[in-house]
Amino acid sequence: MSAASTSRFDAVIFDMDGVLVDSEAFICQAAIAMFAELGVQAQESDFLPFVGMGENRYLGGVAEKYAAPFSLERDKARTYAIYLDLIVGQLDALPGVHDFIGELKAHGFKTAVASSADLVKVAANLREIGLPFDSFEAVVNGMDVEHKKPAPDIFLLAAERIQVDPQRSLVVEDAISGVTAAKAAGAQCLGLTTSFPAGDMHEADWIAPDLSAVPAALRGLLFGP
Repeated sequence: MSAASTSRFDAVIFDMDGVLVDSEAFICQAAIAMFAELGVQAQESDFLPFVGMGENRYLGGVAEKYAAPFSLERDKARTYAIYLDLIVGQLDALPGVHDFIGELKAHGFKTAVASSADLVKVAANLREIGLPFDSFEAVVNGMDVEHKKPAPDIFLLAAERIQVDPQRSLVVEDAISGVTAAKAAGAQCLGLTTSFPAGDMHEADWIAPDLSAVPAALRGLLFGP
């Protein structure tokens, strides 16, 4: 009998940015460069309220702040073009990622990625860190849902695609909006402090610095004593 069949959980659903890989600095750098081309001098701190909400809101929120001459599809495409050049050979999986995913697979758990980013970014990031799509039972991106985090839609869709009950899913998130989305989907949540301090992740059921330090209590629920 697999650990998954005796665990509280049947599946683990991962956010991508800040959970599997830290690409925040690169997308921020690309967005700042794009806004500079529009004549807007955006700052890193401008983007922080929109982390985890997908690039539409990430870019659109800052555009609203500066009343920028912003065209979503055009300027998002330009941001991604800059981003794809920046990340070549620069991204690594965050600590514990490959080991934790391997352990889940060995114990029979289903896994999925549910990222608010567009497909082009999800594909590039996973490729750069050596986790192609077939590493997971499903990969859901922000283009697959109308309502982005903090709405629960992306986690509900991921659970549907891997045919598990959301209430028997563990979501791993690093953003406040993502934790809220996970809880709204009925899942339990491991919050990682890669993007926000622990005090901001109070809705999460467990908190860890990264996947190399999953709390012992949670590991017990997943893998047994």
